[in-house]
Amino acid sequence: MEVMIEKLKLDDEKALFDFETSNRSFFETLVPSRGDEFYIPPYFNLRLHALLDEQEKGLSYFFLIKNSEHEIVGRVNLVDINEHGTGQIGYRVGEEYIGKGIAYQAVQQLLKEISQYKKVKVVEGKTTANNIASQKVLEKNGFVYCGESKEGVDHFLHYKYEINEGLEEC
Repeated sequence: MEVMIEKLKLDDEKALFDFETSNRSFFETLVPSRGDEFYIPPYFNLRLHALLDEQEKGLSYFFLIKNSEHEIVGRVNLVDINEHGTGQIGYRVGEEYIGKGIAYQAVQQLLKEISQYKKVKVVEGKTTANNIASQKVLEKNGFVYCGESKEGVDHFLHYKYEINEGLEEC
């Protein structure tokens, strides 16, 4: 299945809310929960406006992954871009779309898109230790394994991708 990424915009609110709520249980088996509040429409609306504000300021970039029918099948984001040009990648694909190479394509497209943004130099990723599929997505896209950490009860693996190779090591 071929997909495309599109920058998040306010018009996406209803479709994104539906995507997130219909996939909540599945996502929470792979990553820490966003909490009940995230799934309450007024709070979701406030959160969306905050994300769009971050995007406008160049602090983060949020993309929707869409199929050929323009349905949301996932998300891919680069967040918390610091003054050194390092940002954190995150992505999720809806349960009915897993195993189709969508996350791989979306990460590949995101890396191509952000390579045009002079501000971004390094992309860091982390995945829960039990999310093997996510680890493969990062590795297939050229991310290098950098180590592990524990955050509360969660065990994470850390990865790094350099937009211009040779900038720094893990």
